[in-house]
Amino acid sequence: MKINKSFFQLKLFLVGILLFQFHIGFSQEEKNSKLYKTIMSRDSLLFNVGFNTCDVSQFENLLSNNFEFYHDKDSIQDKALFLKNIRKGLCGSTKTYQARRDLVEGSTEIYPLAKNGVLYGALQIGIHQFFEPVPGQKDKFGSTARFTHLWILENGVWKLRRSLSYDHQDINTAGTKSSIFDNDSEIEKWLRQNNVPTLGIGIINNGKLQQIKVFGELKKGITAPYNTIWNVASLTKPVTAIIALKLVSSGKLNLDEPLYKYWADPDIANDPNTKLLTTRIILSHQTGFPNWRSMNESGKLDFKFKPGTKYQYSGEGFEYLKKALEKKFNKTLEQLADELVFKPLKMTDSKFVWNDITAISRYAINYDNKGNAYEPVKNKTANAADDLLTTIQDYGTFLCSVMNSDGLSKAVFDDMTSHQVETKKNKYFGLGFEIYDLGNSNYALSHGGADKGVQTIVLLLPKTKQGLIIFTNVDDGYKVYEKIVNHYLGENGKKIIEIETK
Repeated sequence: MKINKSFFQLKLFLVGILLFQFHIGFSQEEKNSKLYKTIMSRDSLLFNVGFNTCDVSQFENLLSNNFEFYHDKDSIQDKALFLKNIRKGLCGSTKTYQARRDLVEGSTEIYPLAKNGVLYGALQIGIHQFFEPVPGQKDKFGSTARFTHLWILENGVWKLRRSLSYDHQDINTAGTKSSIFDNDSEIEKWLRQNNVPTLGIGIINNGKLQQIKVFGELKKGITAPYNTIWNVASLTKPVTAIIALKLVSSGKLNLDEPLYKYWADPDIANDPNTKLLTTRIILSHQTGFPNWRSMNESGKLDFKFKPGTKYQYSGEGFEYLKKALEKKFNKTLEQLADELVFKPLKMTDSKFVWNDITAISRYAINYDNKGNAYEPVKNKTANAADDLLTTIQDYGTFLCSVMNSDGLSKAVFDDMTSHQVETKKNKYFGLGFEIYDLGNSNYALSHGGADKGVQTIVLLLPKTKQGLIIFTNVDDGYKVYEKIVNHYLGENGKKIIEIETK
């Protein structure tokens, strides 16, 4: 049978509208209700018996003759095609691939559908996970997906009319028993328990910013919008790094060229170590500088060791690079950022300085861990290492660009993601980003930010094209990182946490 895809896609759209209207207009069934138990019994027959044991008769009996199946990574199927694929694929032979489906506990929601007070159907929403049986071993995880089922009473018998399967992920992330991340009210409650005023999360999948979630309040009584503006502290550094690396990629800057030709800080102008400073050494934090010269009793910049010999995190290094770039190209850092990053990526909410254009009404006020607000940092000049103002949308767009190596040559991307200097076991600094060695040639790029009332972190997994952004506006916001990282990055997240905490 030839399927009219445009017709089915229209129906899919209408089912989506129905789902949206139902969420805002009706209450879900209690778990002890008759309808909830009835639909769950049908779910069990369909999957625990039909799918998990290849009893195809369960599908024949439970699917409506008008059944339609929509899959985000496969074709649209009617009942005949669906049954044919089950018989030839999953249940073609006991020797071929078979799968087990587990319904994630606590994920199911069921909503009644009625006309003039008479029940005619039910909408079932949930998360399920699929596993591949491996003889003599623990079943191998396959994928996680969300599903929406439309059950209809046909002549007094419950039949599955529509099945939507979507948001497939090949890592064990969404909907674990301990998860609160599919329930906004639970997240809000969790944040209050941890005294986190505002939380922003960005989720990257397939190299694209897939989802933005912002929770909490900007200040008492004012809900934080999705486009909340955050001070992200040292997450400024990756932006400065990419500006430099794009200049290197275009042949306008040499990664290993001494920078004293363009700039030498007066405090160290006569020190021979100054001639050793290069863009590579600065981006990998091997300058020998303290984090900030203000940490010295003299208040002057100096070298704590010979550049290029070991690691020491330094904001001063990035400020040094800024001045060298500004001298070489006769442009300010802001102009270079606009030209190479902000304008090409349409990052209209990202700024190095606080000015009248900044949407103060959307700014996430920063707090200490006792709930006292800090006065916002209102930079009048750009700092290459600190205090970037941005949104989840903008920074997520930037990270996707980095992961997809937009504007970066292969040689420069390889340099950026190579181990320039070891910082601890299985952790290194590349160029502008930290690198976690996850084993089996897999790795994560990362950077964090920490200032008064600021705790932020980003993680990128270039091999799987995944990423995670976490912004908070409180001194100890880092305490929510682990739960979020484990949830969204699964096993890779656990490895990152292990490396970080050892």
